[in-house]
Amino acid sequence: MTSTTPDLVLLVEDDRRLAALTREYLEGHGLAVVHVADGRRGLEEALSGRYEAVLLDLMLPGKDGLEVCRELRARSDVPVIVLTARGEEADRVLGLELGADDYLAKPFSPRELLARIRAVVRRARGRAGPAASTVRVGGLVIDPAARRVTLDGREIALTGYEFALLDALARRAGRILSREQLMELAGGSAEEAFDRSVDVHVSRLRQKLGDDPKRPRLIKTVRGAGYLLAAEGE
Repeated sequence: MTSTTPDLVLLVEDDRRLAALTREYLEGHGLAVVHVADGRRGLEEALSGRYEAVLLDLMLPGKDGLEVCRELRARSDVPVIVLTARGEEADRVLGLELGADDYLAKPFSPRELLARIRAVVRRARGRAGPAASTVRVGGLVIDPAARRVTLDGREIALTGYEFALLDALARRAGRILSREQLMELAGGSAEEAFDRSVDVHVSRLRQKLGDDPKRPRLIKTVRGAGYLLAAEGE
């Protein structure tokens, strides 16, 4: 990260020992970290607009982390990384469905967490890759410089990961992209493409674009192969 002041990250975690260790590591690598230990205060802080990213535990006092994620995403597009001791796929998928950009199961490597934070912040700032031109596919217009998406003139609010995913599909409209390719193009890890995370993000994109999941006209599923964004006229 190239800013002269440290990026500010919110850590919502009730395990104070884990929070202290995580904070020490992240601050030792150039971030500034604010720690809160309960869900209600965590939501208030996250909505303040001060933070580059929110690290959110699921099992919290005051307000459950999933509820925090749901309420936060309804009012803010700040990047959210869910930190959870719930290792089951269903819990990870639920977090993504509620709007989290990424997740990390406990116990996690602080180094991996740092890499995930940097990735979601880059995507949110529109710096996940080289500067790119505006792309148009039918009524869909994606402007990377302004990090703005419109469909038939209507602006669509997307998280950083959703924007990166849609941009990757749109620049290759009409081409089938596997889950592994989509993860890599959107700035994630291809190793994670074997779980349902890509499917969940695509489902959220369809919902925001008003695409019928049973008969999608924009983002189409190619069974056993991946996804494609329909080229104009398809």
